[in-house]
Amino acid sequence: MYRERVLLLGVSLAVFASLGALGGMGYLSWQSGLRQEQAHLQRYAAGAIARTRDAFTEIDEAFDTLSRSNAVPCSPRHIEELRLATLDTRSAEDVAYFRDGRLLCSSWGALRGHIPRAASDFTTGDGIGVSTHVQPHIRDAPSMLVLHRGGYSALVNPERLVDVLADDDVQIAVYAPGGAPITVNTPAASGLLARAEAGASRGTRAGQLYGAATQDGWRAMAVRPLAGISDRLREEQLKLLPLALVLVAALVALSVWLIRQRLSPLAELERGIRRRQFLVHYQPIIELRTGACVGAEALVRWRREGALVPPDEFIPLAEESGLIAPLTDQVLDGVIGDLEAELARDRSLHIAINLSAQDIRSGRFLDVVREALPRTRIRPEQIWLEATERGFIDIEAARLTLGEAREAGHSVAIDDFGTGYSSLRHLQDLPLDALKIDKSFVDTIGLDTATSLVTAHIVEMAQELDLRIVAEGVETQAQLDYLKARGVDYAQGWLFSRPLPATDFIAFLRRSRVAQGGAGSE
Repeated sequence: MYRERVLLLGVSLAVFASLGALGGMGYLSWQSGLRQEQAHLQRYAAGAIARTRDAFTEIDEAFDTLSRSNAVPCSPRHIEELRLATLDTRSAEDVAYFRDGRLLCSSWGALRGHIPRAASDFTTGDGIGVSTHVQPHIRDAPSMLVLHRGGYSALVNPERLVDVLADDDVQIAVYAPGGAPITVNTPAASGLLARAEAGASRGTRAGQLYGAATQDGWRAMAVRPLAGISDRLREEQLKLLPLALVLVAALVALSVWLIRQRLSPLAELERGIRRRQFLVHYQPIIELRTGACVGAEALVRWRREGALVPPDEFIPLAEESGLIAPLTDQVLDGVIGDLEAELARDRSLHIAINLSAQDIRSGRFLDVVREALPRTRIRPEQIWLEATERGFIDIEAARLTLGEAREAGHSVAIDDFGTGYSSLRHLQDLPLDALKIDKSFVDTIGLDTATSLVTAHIVEMAQELDLRIVAEGVETQAQLDYLKARGVDYAQGWLFSRPLPATDFIAFLRRSRVAQGGAGSE
């Protein structure tokens, strides 16, 4: 169930992350496209201000030149000067001369029928009067802008002031200092001016993109419909599509990696330790002289999702990863919880706990036992500690740890003897109480093999060193008879019992007591 939940969660996260990545990249590309378009509009607006100010400066210079002329007003020479001023001024459609508010002549020549001069709507800081929305006396002519100074006026087409390099659907409005409109060719620009005045120099409003610019009091607003750039925005999205696909692939790969991490053996082992999924089974140890059960070896078992995991699938991983320490601690907790009452009832009973090579080097587990036992009715001598030969690589550290264990009252046994690094010298030097013959040697008893004589040598060597002997993996009566005949002290194996859960071991122990005619000793 846990694996299914992790897989479901991982797949869901991958799907949502992929959709989020695609949506996020789509949103970002859309916003990026909008910002680019708004920046273009700001540049258009700034260009319109620059063009308008250049036009005003150019016309003002033309007025200066004309005011210095000594030609007779409206004479052929004067009219020629008006024509030259018109030609030299790119934004002027016509330059005219007024006297007493009446038009006398222009670049077109002397005029009849005195035309009145348009009143100024506002005056710039340079003293140029500006009349907006002036309708020329020409059929179908658009509204014009008229600039006045002294006796001269210039007729300006407002469209030229905003004739910047922009797309056809861009509309631009320019405002003089003080807010007077110079040219407004779009109601949208006028409506958005208030937002620009409030500090929103660019944005989107009512289906319109806008960009505003200001310069020395001059303001301009460029506007275009949002619908007009949708194709371009989609192009921006397509540009980011490869990046979005790469991101999706990365997210999927990350999800797969996370799932594998969560479902890896190491992650499951860590989770099992946190959730205390480990329990202890007990393999009875039989005293061969009497046939009585005198103890058991505590063997850790992992109940995961209702099934027991074989020890060889997690013990090596626990040792490699350093998780063997908390695992051993849980074994001690299990022994105390399971068998405290039985151990207190029968002081001759002992439980053997396996120490890892890590604990033999560090001695850490001795502190754990030293702290735990005083809170129980279990005596130190009832807890045997078994060390495998792998723990003797650092012989000095092993000697120190095992010596401290014996001083604390624990019996110490070397486990799986003959399969590791031990030598006779190690057995002589190390503080040991018992030796356990590995099952691989017990299996050769009665067989004509190269190793069939090893068991007898091990027994003789242990007896010479005054070590108690425990034979592991005894499965046949022939093996039992052989071991008894050679004075082996204890045995364990399926001939007597397989490893048992705590309740079954207690029942086995009590049957053994009954068979021996006693109930143990305090």
